[in-house]
Amino acid sequence: MIRFSTAGESHGEALIALVSGLPAGVPVSLDRLNHELWRRQQGYGRGGRMKIETDKAHILSGVRHGKTIGSPIAIEIINRDWANWEKKLPVETGDPALHQPVASPRPGHADLAGALKYNFPDARYILERSSARETTARVAAGAIAKELLRELNIHVLSHVTRVARVELDRNVAWEEIASLAEKDEVVLGCVDAATEARMKEEVEEAARTGDTVNGIFEVVVHGLPPGIGTHVNWDERLDARLAFAVMSIQAVKAVEIGRGVVAAGSFGSQVHDPILYSEDESMKPTRFHRHQNNAGGIEGGISNGEDVVVRGYLKPISTLRKPLESVRFDTRQATSASYERSDISVVPAAGVIGEAMVALIIAQQVQQKFGGDSLTELKRNYEGYLGQIRNF
Repeated sequence: MIRFSTAGESHGEALIALVSGLPAGVPVSLDRLNHELWRRQQGYGRGGRMKIETDKAHILSGVRHGKTIGSPIAIEIINRDWANWEKKLPVETGDPALHQPVASPRPGHADLAGALKYNFPDARYILERSSARETTARVAAGAIAKELLRELNIHVLSHVTRVARVELDRNVAWEEIASLAEKDEVVLGCVDAATEARMKEEVEEAARTGDTVNGIFEVVVHGLPPGIGTHVNWDERLDARLAFAVMSIQAVKAVEIGRGVVAAGSFGSQVHDPILYSEDESMKPTRFHRHQNNAGGIEGGISNGEDVVVRGYLKPISTLRKPLESVRFDTRQATSASYERSDISVVPAAGVIGEAMVALIIAQQVQQKFGGDSLTELKRNYEGYLGQIRNF
């Protein structure tokens, strides 16, 4: 089973991603990995931290001569901002006068709940790990999962469908999402230029008023065959695993598979996808297909051969330049919430993080179904299965 974990704090020395369970022989491109990290840093409305960091992956183990070797892969991403925090957050005791406590918790953040849980006198340690800076390591791990999926011609990408009050009101083709991912500049990650321009105006308004904005990103898995996931146990359903993974992203407060929200307010005849069959033997991966995809590529916890579509709904970022009311930890007196350098909008970046989490879950499911200690063995099993469903 492919597993991953991360370590590190927002202003610590480095972030670490540890990925285990990948078969040997998977090609790994540092250029592609670093491009994923670059994509996470982009987007209109990002804060000053992204001007400091230049995220680069340093692979410490598990990859030799450009391919995985079957052992755990350890990836390090250095925090350049550590130079400004080394005396504020030392590993050893250090000088308490130089420490930088978070004196008043921010509404919407983990500050207060975490301080209460761990009995900390301020929220600094809670902030450091709960910060979305941690997702840099997730994107690095997801990039490795994407390398495996690429070998099977399965691809995972995202785009933005809503920022604040502006929402894209049309269907999007896979080719548009793929084209968007190839751009050298990321504004707000929307495939439609006119809609993106109106989204940008929403971010600009929030910047003027000291506020932050919400949004929706959509992750699409293209090329996944039917039969991934299962209905037999509640915790093995593909949609359940994907929802869990995407919900774990900081600021995501809801997850949707396909047109789940629309389906909740519709009759069955309006949202279920009629099944068609073609005699064309060249159709891949199966001759059973649909003319619409309201189910988001998953039925009964199992992929059905259509694109898998997962949406993450983001609340606005909790840290405001015009802080909300709060209470000081030390005096219990009313005050304004603490302010830490932050973003106005993170929707495109959240989409890239969503890609990473979805790619990791899909890679887990693929490896679990087809097995193999080497890529050659896994691909042999995979190709045999594709032949089976084509001939069904």
